[in-house]
Amino acid sequence: MPKILLLEDSAVDAELIEAQLESLEGTVTLIRVATRAAYEAALARESFDIILSDFSLPDFDGMAALDVALSAAPEAPFIFVSGVLGEEAAIAAFRKGATDYVLKQRLVRLPAVVTRALNEARERDTRKRIEQQKDLLVRELSHRVKNNLAVVLSLIRRTGRNCATVAEFEAKLVARVRAMADAHELLFEGNWDETELLNVFRRAVRPYDADLSRFDFGRHDLVRLDPKAALSIGMVVSELVTNAAKYGALTNDQGRVAIEWFVQEDTNSGTVLHFTWSESGGPSVATPDGEGFGTQLIKTNIEYELEGQARLDYNARGFAAEISIPLPVV
Repeated sequence: MPKILLLEDSAVDAELIEAQLESLEGTVTLIRVATRAAYEAALARESFDIILSDFSLPDFDGMAALDVALSAAPEAPFIFVSGVLGEEAAIAAFRKGATDYVLKQRLVRLPAVVTRALNEARERDTRKRIEQQKDLLVRELSHRVKNNLAVVLSLIRRTGRNCATVAEFEAKLVARVRAMADAHELLFEGNWDETELLNVFRRAVRPYDADLSRFDFGRHDLVRLDPKAALSIGMVVSELVTNAAKYGALTNDQGRVAIEWFVQEDTNSGTVLHFTWSESGGPSVATPDGEGFGTQLIKTNIEYELEGQARLDYNARGFAAEISIPLPVV
């Protein structure tokens, strides 16, 4: 519903203009003012889709009215509706920023001129919003690319510290970068929106057990993760399944992994996501001598990125992990 501001001191001319505007499609809100003070107050009080102004006014002229409009409402089309606008004045008005003019002797042109001006203003507004959205997306993409490169550099440096051979370094690094890529792929498929935890889990374990036949699912509530949580949990699950395939339950045909996740209300922490991972049937497990990068990666993502808690248990019967994450990040 277009809102039109009409600056016109003649009541008769205002009625003629209003009659012409009634032929516009849809409902039009017309607000008429007759003085400079009322005109400035109206522009300060609300926004208008278009401004119509007489050229000859009692207490100021049309050019001054145009100046006020360009300052207070630069996006609104400005059209002179006058009986005395000469060619030189019209050219000067266009140069200053007026959109068009209509002579009062030919008011029949007014609906077409107003319609064209409104359509052009909408197109400009649409293009402006598209440009703003594009700029926002470019800045967001740049931010994410920088963050991802920083993570990759950290993976390269810290993976190298715990590898005895180049082959081991290559295998571990490729697996971790692939885990990042898989998590990003899942988010892009969902237009970088919330993602179900089950989908994050499936994508992370796919390289080792595509049909989930080695996993025994307990309770697994429907949980949706924001992009930050999805990336972090995807990296954690990838690290868990990689370790299980190299050292734990997935190294033989008999090993199994029991897994569940559920949401619970906690009187102190609010709503919390609990995630458990328990291996069985694999080789005997021993507590490592030192904290490797895989363990650090799990704790960093859970405890620092998501402000949760991670407890890792190297029980001889099988490795287990208990993870809890406050739901505000989920």
